[in-house]
Amino acid sequence: MDTHDRPAGNAARFSPLAGGITLMQASFSDHAFERHSHDCFSIGVTTYGIQQFRCRGRVHDSRPGDLVLFNPDEDHDGSRGRSDGFGYAIWYVPEAFVRDCLDPDAGLHGKPYFAAPHATDRRLATAFTMLTSTLLESPSDTLRAESLLGAFLANTLARHGERPQVLPAPPRDPGAAALLRVKDYIRAHFQRDLTIAELAGVAGLSRAHFTRAFGAAFHVAPHVYLNAVRIHHAQALIRRGMPLADVALECGYADQSHFNRRFKGSVGVAPSAWRSMAGRSTGGSTAV
Repeated sequence: MDTHDRPAGNAARFSPLAGGITLMQASFSDHAFERHSHDCFSIGVTTYGIQQFRCRGRVHDSRPGDLVLFNPDEDHDGSRGRSDGFGYAIWYVPEAFVRDCLDPDAGLHGKPYFAAPHATDRRLATAFTMLTSTLLESPSDTLRAESLLGAFLANTLARHGERPQVLPAPPRDPGAAALLRVKDYIRAHFQRDLTIAELAGVAGLSRAHFTRAFGAAFHVAPHVYLNAVRIHHAQALIRRGMPLADVALECGYADQSHFNRRFKGSVGVAPSAWRSMAGRSTGGSTAV
């Protein structure tokens, strides 16, 4: 049932949870997210309206009580699916925390991941909402919070995840290693105006082959990954108190206007608004 109180306009609030997890509670009447990705798992519940997004080549309509489940580096957008907008609550969960929630003796190779970015599971959605409220009410009870979060994440992956089969570790793939070098290169040179030709050269591939191979390997386009890296660094610099105009230049944006568009398109709020909310928080970070 759609019972959420609907604030007018666009609003978002960020709160740190245990384990380096960040909670975002948001409502948007007309904001549209551009294609972007996060370097972490994203687990959320739509609270009202229709949250419409494109991911893995198809459009999804997430309705109240539906789950949204994004894997690290999985690109997606987001906008309203009907005129009155949409709202949601979402956790940004570090990949390491998710791995630590799984049984280390299972002998599984590879990484856990969600089978689909959108699921209807009312029981799990209710558990998410109740746990979120519990964690916000007791922010200093870290041991209990981490235990509850770990149990919830393990259950979520058991119900909606795909995990690799128990097999011998696969042989080293030279092509995969080349693409991983490109990710490292982007992280090292994100301040520059990178080109497809430059990145393809790092991978030893043609321009056309590189773009297809990178997207197939990481489920994110190179330019979307570059922007995610830039915004991650921008958030760290904002937390340190750097002026926003300097942050824009430090992170490779042409000017502050360009930075504002890319930041809001990925995070949902302008850098100045995020700076105010981050200043009120005492831990955690907004994942990108």
